[in-house]
Amino acid sequence: MQLKDKCGEKFSSFLADKVAAVAGDVSLHNFGIKDQILIEEMLDAIDIIVHTAGTTTLDERFDVAMDINTMGAYNAINFAKMCHRIEVFLHVSTAYVCGGAKGLISEEPFRLGQTLKSSSELDINLEKQLIEEKLSELQAQNANEETITSIMKEFGAIRANMYGWQNTHTFTKAMGEMLVMNMKGNIPLIISRPTAVIGTHSEPFPGWIEGVRTIDFVFVEYFKGAITSFVGDPNKTMDMVPADMVINSMIIALLVHSKCNLSNNFICYHIGTSLRNPIKFSDIQEITYLYVTSNPWLRNYKKSGALFEKMVFNPRITEDHEFHQTKDSRLKRTMNLYRPYGLFEGIFDDENTEKLRIAIKGVGNMDKEYNFDPKSIDWKDYLMNVHFPGLIKYTMQPKM
Repeated sequence: MQLKDKCGEKFSSFLADKVAAVAGDVSLHNFGIKDQILIEEMLDAIDIIVHTAGTTTLDERFDVAMDINTMGAYNAINFAKMCHRIEVFLHVSTAYVCGGAKGLISEEPFRLGQTLKSSSELDINLEKQLIEEKLSELQAQNANEETITSIMKEFGAIRANMYGWQNTHTFTKAMGEMLVMNMKGNIPLIISRPTAVIGTHSEPFPGWIEGVRTIDFVFVEYFKGAITSFVGDPNKTMDMVPADMVINSMIIALLVHSKCNLSNNFICYHIGTSLRNPIKFSDIQEITYLYVTSNPWLRNYKKSGALFEKMVFNPRITEDHEFHQTKDSRLKRTMNLYRPYGLFEGIFDDENTEKLRIAIKGVGNMDKEYNFDPKSIDWKDYLMNVHFPGLIKYTMQPKM
């Protein structure tokens, strides 16, 4: 039963009594909060910090991604170290900080300065300095905002690739991990690494989603009839996980670790499905085709005359296809950004996460109320009856 149902008419007053919303900016010291009395109240009251703030744009401007994903993590852990009653700090990262790793990928943290290329060493302060120098150079040239954005996006990709990461997002998230690991001191640290997060499995209700991210871009464009092929290997596994399972795993991790010490003072959790309940791109092809042929009303959506062609994942698509300017060139750019995920050859080990699942088995109904077991997902049923309808309802219908 949801808390709202339990409280009934008193739900709003309950929230007002228990929850205090404070506006802030993670890119700034103390989140930019100027009210010192409020700061002291927060430092005295907070015992758990869950740091989820981040930009998920794969090709974000380097300066923006650095401010939010890297320095945001730094500012959050520094604030945690000032809290008088802090019990645990949970930092949300991404499983894809591993870059293009292959095989079984372990739940191991980064050390400060580590890169994905053994011959190189990363200096985060140098990266910040290079960003400042590049921005100063562009300002001296009186570059307009569009030019600055384009150049800073390219600059981020260059720096990421130099150290072995495929894009600015995973590069700056990896640096954020390094900083919280290096700065945590005696604070117990949990690093949560979800894979591609998609619509909810059950809570707060099945199929809820906000925005179009990761592989959902492919689904939505296919349902609209805009594409019938995308970069990907039919024989590879697509690791995607419902949003509520990610949240449930975080809640249980906090419950388990907030009242007891972590061994080594830190732990990483992969939250995904590729090890225990994998789904291949070939399976996704079949299920999406079954969905559109079972829902012919989708043909009424704009120019979706191509809907009854089967969605095809092709590892060579950007090489085999010629793209025209404007819309097609933007599609090519999107495909190139998603290429590392469509051809990804890794499987995420979740040994630590499995221990969490075991820890709550038999404890009341916790394993059902806070389900994050990938084996409980029936991929065909979930995609056909939960996720695809949710995508259409929450991302497409307002525009239909």
